[in-house]
Amino acid sequence: MSTLLLYNQGESKMKIITVCGSMRFKQKMMEISEKLELEGNCILTPIILPDSREKSYTKEQEEILDKAHKERIKLSDAIFVVNVDNYIGISTKSEIEFAKSLGKEVLYYTDFV
Repeated sequence: MSTLLLYNQGESKMKIITVCGSMRFKQKMMEISEKLELEGNCILTPIILPDSREKSYTKEQEEILDKAHKERIKLSDAIFVVNVDNYIGISTKSEIEFAKSLGKEVLYYTDFV
């Protein structure tokens, strides 16, 4: 991964990036988020619960979380899709399409385990 900073008239401006991907790869998403933030970017992530707090959400709660994630995408300059073992699920595909519809940059991280 290279540095993803934007530059505006000689001054650096943090790039706002929303991380997207399957929650089955949440550890990899957090590692990537840390790296991107340490490179000087502002990183927005979905809620990632520790394994000890895994739980199911009601349909209404899932809709609220999905709406909140779409708002993160609206606020972002780009999304960063975490693709492990060539898996991009339905939700992530919809986030990619949503970002593209807003003219957002779509970046990918691909890892084969």
